[in-house]
Order: sequence, then C-alpha cells, then structure tokens
Amino acid sequence: MIDQVDQRLKDWVTGVLGEIEVLLSLPDPSRAGKGVCLYLFELVPKPAPRSNTPPPLQISLRYLVTTWSEDTAEAHRMLGDLVFAAMPNTDFEADLNPLPPATWTAFGLAPQPSFVLTVPLRVERPVPPVKLVRKPLVVHTAPITSLSGVVLGPGNVPLPKARVEIPILNLFDWTDTRGRFHFPALPGEPRTLVLRIQAKGRELQTKIDQPASDQEPVVIHFDLFD
Repeated sequence: MIDQVDQRLKDWVTGVLGEIEVLLSLPDPSRAGKGVCLYLFELVPKPAPRSNTPPPLQISLRYLVTTWSEDTAEAHRMLGDLVFAAMPNTDFEADLNPLPPATWTAFGLAPQPSFVLTVPLRVERPVPPVKLVRKPLVVHTAPITSLSGVVLGPGNVPLPKARVEIPILNLFDWTDTRGRFHFPALPGEPRTLVLRIQAKGRELQTKIDQPASDQEPVVIHFDLFD
C-alpha cells in the first residue's frame, strides 16, 4: 500500500517536471546530474471519523522533498515548481515549516531547501455481512399484572419494615406496619417468581406462583427463630 503512494508521488513529480530521476532516499550531496528525492521519514496516526460501521484504518505519510542539480539555480527552480504544484493539490498537503536542525543532524546532512508532503493513507475495513430476514417478525405480548402480599413473623404477627425483593426483575418493596407489600406492575411471565425477604438481620428465599388477581394476596411466613 505504501509502495502505491510512492509510485503515485513519483508520477506526480514527473508530471510537474517532466522526465527526471526520482529517488525514494535522502539527498546525497555528491550525486551527479539532477533529480528529486522523496524520503519517507514519518508515519503519523490519523483518527478515523465516527461511524455506525467499522471505521477505516488511517495514517498519514510524511515525505521530505528535496532536489539536486549540478546547477544550484536549477535545483531551486525544480523545488519551486514542485511547491507551487503541491499547494493546490487536494491529494496531499504541502508543509513549508522547516525541519528542526536536530532532524537534519540525525539524517547526517546540512540543512537545505525542502518541504514536506503529508499524504493520507486509508484502508477500508470490511463491513460484516447482514443476515437477511427470511421470516416475518413475530411479536409476543405478555400481560401486565400486579402482586400483593403480606409477610408474617412468628405467631402469624405481621412483620413491618421487611425488604421484599424480586431479584430477577431488580424490584423491591418494604412492608408497612401491617406487613403488607405491593408491586403494581409485573410481567405476567414467568408465572413462578423467587422472592427474597430480609428482616432483622435474617434472610429468606421462597418461590411463589403469581395469583390471578390482587384479591388473592400472597402470604409469606418468615420464622425469625429457625
């Protein structure tokens, strides 16, 4: 993929300057003749845009562009032609900020006229295939019901301030002074529910069958002294 960008830039250079030598290397002061160096010296991450599909993988390639010629004025002319051809080009971005002296030192070269081409490289990620719906949508409705009950302690005495929980539905209620609790809206399924009752540091779990109506309260016996 990067090699395709290399070739695209080489073609762009020859399109601007005509048939000329184009190298993918650092400039060499001892090189004879004339030509252009496109040196890929940096790969920079490029955040992908937000999308409902897998975002593409993106980076930016940064090429150092220099020219050489036995005639210095000729080298400058070629560099100028490339700069002004790059500035309006929407396929890449021309960065005219000079490289830091430390970068030239790392290259083993004296600073020289140059610019940087920043070229985006994008790789699309495959979109997972969407399975076709071959059957019509079937919606099953469930009735809404309610649940009332009373918690009785030893001697069938109503148990106040007991916590009554339906774990599977993440619902709970507290019993009143008469030991009563109430859940106003529950799904009709499942018919059998597990209730967890907590009172006075003790806990009881019990299964109940939902009654047909509020007129049939559930009675739960909680013997705190077992």
